Amino acid sequence: MRIEHDLIGDLEIPADVYWGIHTARAVENFPISGVPIGHYRNLIRAIGLTKAAAARVNAKIGGLDPEKARLIEQASLEVAEGKLDSQFVVDAIQGGAGTSTNMNANEVIANRTLELMGKPFGSYGEIHPLNDVNRSQSTNDVYPTALRLAIIFEIDLLIQSLSELRDSYQRKAYEFADVLKMARTQLQDAVPITLGQEFQAFAVSTTKDIQRLVEVVPLLAEINLGGTAVGTELNTPRGYTKKVVAELAKLSGKKLTSAHDLVEATQSSGVLVTFSSILKRIAVKQSKIASDLRLLSSGPRAGMNEINLPARQAGSSIMPGKVNPVVPEVINQIAYTVIGNDLTVTMAAESGQLQLNAFEPIMARSIIMSVTYLRNGFATFTTNCVDGITANTELLKASVENSIGLVTALSPTIGYEAATAAAKYAQSNNCSVREAVTKLGYLTDEEFDRVLGDLVSLAKRPKD
Repeated sequence: MRIEHDLIGDLEIPADVYWGIHTARAVENFPISGVPIGHYRNLIRAIGLTKAAAARVNAKIGGLDPEKARLIEQASLEVAEGKLDSQFVVDAIQGGAGTSTNMNANEVIANRTLELMGKPFGSYGEIHPLNDVNRSQSTNDVYPTALRLAIIFEIDLLIQSLSELRDSYQRKAYEFADVLKMARTQLQDAVPITLGQEFQAFAVSTTKDIQRLVEVVPLLAEINLGGTAVGTELNTPRGYTKKVVAELAKLSGKKLTSAHDLVEATQSSGVLVTFSSILKRIAVKQSKIASDLRLLSSGPRAGMNEINLPARQAGSSIMPGKVNPVVPEVINQIAYTVIGNDLTVTMAAESGQLQLNAFEPIMARSIIMSVTYLRNGFATFTTNCVDGITANTELLKASVENSIGLVTALSPTIGYEAATAAAKYAQSNNCSVREAVTKLGYLTDEEFDRVLGDLVSLAKRPKD
């Protein structure tokens, strides 16, 4: 053990850990979720890059001894690379506006720097977690900056996963381009549509959500690094803010900009609300699609049975042969979680007071959880569900011919009055629309088939 000291007193710290007394206090105070911040790879990556940028700029403008700064930067980049994730042990849910996270980072980086110098852990007279590693910084600019950068990293991964799902929908749209079926409104027969058009709509809807993610990145890229405690740049050398933002942009490979008003940026969590609402939008829309797939595949004998989802696992411990739509069901459950997380973010953002929002840690956990669930959910949705969907084409064709709704598509050819008579005849005699129009002499079988072919052609017609 080693002994460390803070304003509360002395505390024994295990001799071989990189974290110190401030981290130990936080671990004791916040045994909440059981999920340490080290679990959130991109958040730790962003914190490491932020600390490295600060060390580099402090050296350039005389705030830190160049050799000290070089070693602090090296240790910080090791944090960014994930080499010390196991040392980030503070619970993700914590009081203090992220101070415990920042302290954890400062201590890990300080002790790794001491190790690089050949000094024992805890030799803070050589490298101090606050005087050196945290130089020109505050939790109140480091944590929000790192969180926003982490979200940008997460967006890259989410866009990749969502794009793969979109492409899967698009492939199915091409595959089912000639498969005519009945559309439904309010769960009642409406008018003919192709199954390809149905999946094309899924693809387009997903593309729009990818665009929303791209659009929010510049808003997240406005950071308050250099603002320190409340956005006034207290305890920073002249010129530090502009330089440290530029350095972080270089290290991260992201186009970061300094917020126009650092005081406003320090107290406002508006962009987190915006981003969380985009995640909710994505979750709600994909959950609706998942529910559509469950409905369309229902049966197989006593349901709609228009499409087949790939069989992934046995569906019942008592009913032999039963297979359930388990992958769409997990998408539904992910959506419920994301919707709940969005409410948490909304309430936490609203509860910020005066010059700081103390509740960004729960926003961070909620947002990163949502992104992770969505990203992983879409990966399995693509591979284990959408890619393997097949169509019951003969059943779909029969349902079109049998549906009273088909008369809407026939009315331009046979006229509204004749279409009404055909609908009434089919309903009264419990026969298909094909039988009705041929029996009534409105169309021959060949003419009826031509109308159906025209419907498929209409679905493929280029849009004006």
